[in-house]
Amino acid sequence: MLISTKGRYALTIMEELAQFEKGCYMPLPMIAEKQGISEKYLESIISMLVKGELVETLRGKKGGYRLKRQPDSYSIGEILRVAEGSLAPVSCLEGEMTCPHADGCSSLPVWQELEKIINEYLDSVTLKNLIEQGGSVRRDR
Repeated sequence: MLISTKGRYALTIMEELAQFEKGCYMPLPMIAEKQGISEKYLESIISMLVKGELVETLRGKKGGYRLKRQPDSYSIGEILRVAEGSLAPVSCLEGEMTCPHADGCSSLPVWQELEKIINEYLDSVTLKNLIEQGGSVRRDR
């Protein structure tokens, strides 16, 4: 499993929105400027966050983006799954795809357990934890 820039920037966007003035919409150019990230690239990521119902948007002069919920109600796993899709460590665990060798695969239980551990950990860390703890994130659960 490799988290792409898309996933990392999705977390960055969510952090920026969480730290912006409560209830206010943050313009995308402001996020791009603060983070030094291409506005065009951020547009594609923020549209995924809107479609995933993590962020809401308002068009117009005072428009922009803001979180739909409080930062403590978002897990890092939820955000990454919206941006990345599956967080499975191997392709045979992604979606409904069934490996034709699954019945005789001795390593399958290892990958299943690793996927479970990854998801449990990422779901135990909230956006609020990420903001408050910086680099040393504690689990909530």
